[in-house]
Amino acid sequence: MNTSLAITNRSLHDQVVSRVRDLIIEGVLEPGSRIDEASLIDELGVSRTPFREALRTLAAEGLLIVRPSKGSVVRKLTPEDVFAMLEVLGHLEQLAGELACERASDEEIQALVDLHNRMLVQYRARDRMPYYKLNQEFHSRLTELSKNDTLQEMQRNLQARLKRIRYIGNQRPDSWAGAVEDHEVMVSALKARDGARLGQAMAQHIANTWDRVKDSI
Repeated sequence: MNTSLAITNRSLHDQVVSRVRDLIIEGVLEPGSRIDEASLIDELGVSRTPFREALRTLAAEGLLIVRPSKGSVVRKLTPEDVFAMLEVLGHLEQLAGELACERASDEEIQALVDLHNRMLVQYRARDRMPYYKLNQEFHSRLTELSKNDTLQEMQRNLQARLKRIRYIGNQRPDSWAGAVEDHEVMVSALKARDGARLGQAMAQHIANTWDRVKDSI
């Protein structure tokens, strides 16, 4: 068994979901490929029931397609799919930025700035997956500061479907550096509670994401 994949004590369901999700995000499980259940069950050291429950969770996130009696495949997005989702996500995060500056407490803003600083530590270490996960958390938590449940739900659904896409956006050093620069602008606007500037920075960041990934889809 591959000990780097083996599941340990944390919530079994959550950990299986996390491990398989990472394999999808990193491209180990390629878009359009069929999930080899027997092999992954063996590598993860779990039984079939929690593994299949994890697949259902990932299907609900939009990362897999579960086909009854035919197994599961990794969802493959077309360039048109990705552009459409990023187009909507850009508007959602623009609104989130504007509302966050109006509605977040000073403590909530500082917590997000602290998260940004933790992202920078991972960037300087060139530790891509931990940076990516903190980056996803940053976007989720900024949207939470909008205090708008509908906006949060819509952003969460799109972000889940775009996990692999957002990860490959940082493949090249120049792309990763550009994304970090985007975040520096966003945090500067957030600290100043400049909603218009933050909203525009969020929208531009998502537009830049399309430019970074469009040739890799």
